[in-house]
Amino acid sequence: MTVDSSMSSGYCSLEEELEDCFFTAKTTFFRNVQSKRPSKNDCKPPEEPQRPPTLQEIKQKIESYNAREKNCLGMKLSEDGSYTGFIKVHLKLRRPVTVPAGIRPQSIYDAIKDVDPAAATDKRTSFYLPLDAVKQLHISSSTTVSEVIQGLLKKFMVVDNPQKFALFKRIHKDGQVLFQKLSIADCPLYLRLLAGPDTDVLSFVLKENETGEVEWDAFSIPELQNFLTILEKEEQDKVQQVQKKYNKFRQKLEEALRKAQGKPA
Repeated sequence: MTVDSSMSSGYCSLEEELEDCFFTAKTTFFRNVQSKRPSKNDCKPPEEPQRPPTLQEIKQKIESYNAREKNCLGMKLSEDGSYTGFIKVHLKLRRPVTVPAGIRPQSIYDAIKDVDPAAATDKRTSFYLPLDAVKQLHISSSTTVSEVIQGLLKKFMVVDNPQKFALFKRIHKDGQVLFQKLSIADCPLYLRLLAGPDTDVLSFVLKENETGEVEWDAFSIPELQNFLTILEKEEQDKVQQVQKKYNKFRQKLEEALRKAQGKPA
């Protein structure tokens, strides 16, 4: 897989994606999502396993794809039935990423020799990647979502655990923008082939891995310590708010009691 600079889970709408977000420690690892449990009466028939496409079917799909591709980014079929092509990934990361401090960008030599500049230092710093940056990847039909995520992180020298990130496919349906989280074993190029080259029909987005449960193993010790510090600060603020609220109630009750007893304030 090369990089050019140019859901398993269900769908969620763009409106659902933007609501119920916190701006404290919860922004880092919590999201207020109401559980949506299916009704007991909602019975879905079992899905039939899909038959893998034949070599002839793949050849026909690639020919159709290349005929519609206008940017010279067609797919190439090999004799063994595998194929290569390009996908574009939009980066929509709300939180900062961790990178090595004081390291030069990866050079062409580093990429060819598979040199990892991030391994040259233990110093770390954090910064925000440009919102909605787009990276073009040259991958094969066997390249998985997991490998795509790892390749993107390596390109940006991000040292965060890949489990913190997830690849989504974005589609338009009934006037809505819908996202579906892909399994780490899915093959994006095959999805690109099925959808065709039009990115309005299908595009790929890298986002934080928002799961129902927190994957604590994906965080470093300094991050966990920072979470505790922020939570302690939030706890203190909440205690002060509650104390202030009940102090005000107490004052009103005492004032009402004095009035009832005919005593001056």
